[in-house]
Amino acid sequence: MSYLISASEAYERLHDSNTVFADVRFVLGQPSAGEEAYRLGHIPGAVFFDLNHDLSGPKEEHGGGHPLPEADLFARKLGQAGIDEHTEVIVYDDQGGSIASRLWWMLKHAGHERVKLLADGFSGWQAGGFPVTTEIALPAAKKFVPRVNDSLQVTIEEVRAGIGAENRVLIDSRIHGRYTGEDTSKYLKAGHIPGAINHYWEDGSPEGVFLDAAHQRERFKSIPLDREIIVYCGAGVTACPNVLALTEAGYTDVKLYVGSWSDWTSYEENPVATGEG
Repeated sequence: MSYLISASEAYERLHDSNTVFADVRFVLGQPSAGEEAYRLGHIPGAVFFDLNHDLSGPKEEHGGGHPLPEADLFARKLGQAGIDEHTEVIVYDDQGGSIASRLWWMLKHAGHERVKLLADGFSGWQAGGFPVTTEIALPAAKKFVPRVNDSLQVTIEEVRAGIGAENRVLIDSRIHGRYTGEDTSKYLKAGHIPGAINHYWEDGSPEGVFLDAAHQRERFKSIPLDREIIVYCGAGVTACPNVLALTEAGYTDVKLYVGSWSDWTSYEENPVATGEG
């Protein structure tokens, strides 16, 4: 089963009462830009989810830059958006799937499998000539009952314990300079978790279009299909498109380290590697 959907396929669901479009546009460093873009135009009927307010919990000393919200709070927000266990959800952004993939993963983590990513993004929807509106959606509320699947994530203790394990692959999804430690501009420490390999998330959605399963398999062809794969990034967001890409490519044991590098470096004792490999 593919978790991707094209703009033309999504358009066919536009008037389906059991389908909800979720607009998750967000620009890092410009926290109000996503909602402003939504108000200027969005897919008809789409509800808006904000990365900071809806898809993240409060920041603490540890836990990373975008920790998960409380499961019950997230479930209430889903219900308010007209989503229950029977609803198909089509998530989209205009950032190559980087933010929408976070909602895709969170829905799966909450036990909801009926979710797809609009591979073309909002720009692809517009380019296809499909309708756009400024009307704010007011969906009828439903009750979403979470069935949390914690097998889709790992704790920092599990990451520590698995360093060097032969049956495990640790993927750093950040841009190469942050992985190697050459870029020292953003985090407490520069570098990567020892043993991690680098697969920049944006390679899976060049020009903002999420690549199909065949292209994703080619990206990850050096990784055996039977490995346990743990994916991280800076703060648990842009790792999610790699989780989705790996899932599309046929990997069945893919997990997210939600806290990611911002959590890892909040512990002084955690080892840090620099350079290649």
